Amino acid sequence: MNKLSIPDYRAGQLVNQLANELSLSVASEQREYSVSLSADLGKGYIKAFDFDHGISVYEFDCTFEQDFQLLFEKTPVQPLILLFNREEAIEHAFRAKEPHAINHLESLMVSAGLEFENRFSIKEKQSACFFALLVNRKEFENKISEFLSSMDEQLEGIFKDLNGVNTFYQKGHFSLDIAKFIEEFTTTDLTGFMRYVFLEGKVYEILTHFFQQFLDDANQPDRRKILRQSTAEKIEEAGNIIEAEMDALGSVISIAKRVGLNQQTLQEGFKKLYNKSVNQYIREVRLEKAKALMENTNLNITEITYRIGINSRSYFAKLFKDRFGVSPKDYISMRRKKDNSNLSA
Repeated sequence: MNKLSIPDYRAGQLVNQLANELSLSVASEQREYSVSLSADLGKGYIKAFDFDHGISVYEFDCTFEQDFQLLFEKTPVQPLILLFNREEAIEHAFRAKEPHAINHLESLMVSAGLEFENRFSIKEKQSACFFALLVNRKEFENKISEFLSSMDEQLEGIFKDLNGVNTFYQKGHFSLDIAKFIEEFTTTDLTGFMRYVFLEGKVYEILTHFFQQFLDDANQPDRRKILRQSTAEKIEEAGNIIEAEMDALGSVISIAKRVGLNQQTLQEGFKKLYNKSVNQYIREVRLEKAKALMENTNLNITEITYRIGINSRSYFAKLFKDRFGVSPKDYISMRRKKDNSNLSA
């Protein structure tokens, strides 16, 4: 196992120490640092960024040939760590304590306090793809001091612990918005000053949405308003089921059960993700499929109606005309007349 003890959380120092320990070269430009793994160590890269007010960002996208462990040593100011795992599970433990997994699409907010040290472990040959924000709360106080008194009590308690004296741990699933901001952070093509400003802006968007979600998590599951990335993937799975099985589609309740959601969460997720209810989504998929069958097959209207899972030809005709402004019969007639004229030409 490769082990690396980190005495300083700042991006530049961390990457330079990692490079020295692993005999790698560092590329650095304008407070951004990166190393690429050598073939004997694995493949991929590690990037780190330093921003004002005590914020550092770490981006891992790599696979190690051997188990790899990062131990963040005790420092005079223990940082608040926000980690977002984008791929296979990694492990976290307070030193001398049992490890626990941070799985795909899970987030972790943790501070080791005065008693412990943070240890992160990555298994060999597994995709380590995660994004982490480290906040030095003593430096960050300059950014938020005038807002502390008006903060929610839970957030106030976190940020008033300037030296990170208290141990804190919370794990959950991160939101669809946070996933989008991380993707934008990691893929931007901007350079120079505009790159730095853009990345810093994304950091604050991630922080803002994370703490909104932190407060939202205090609600009961059926009263939460923020769509988690893991839930969004289940909703997309439901959409795929609808498209693949429309001729014999079950009820909305049965679809929800198949993807591991309750009906209310599925309905709310469709409204947030697709801006329509599940039944509206089903109807649009059916009508688009019917239109494609009219254009690409010789099936008659009755056959098409059953093919898309609608039992009433008159009901289908009404839905089709409402959606496309023409009856199914007239649409087929127009399409086939056009096809015949093209063949004659």
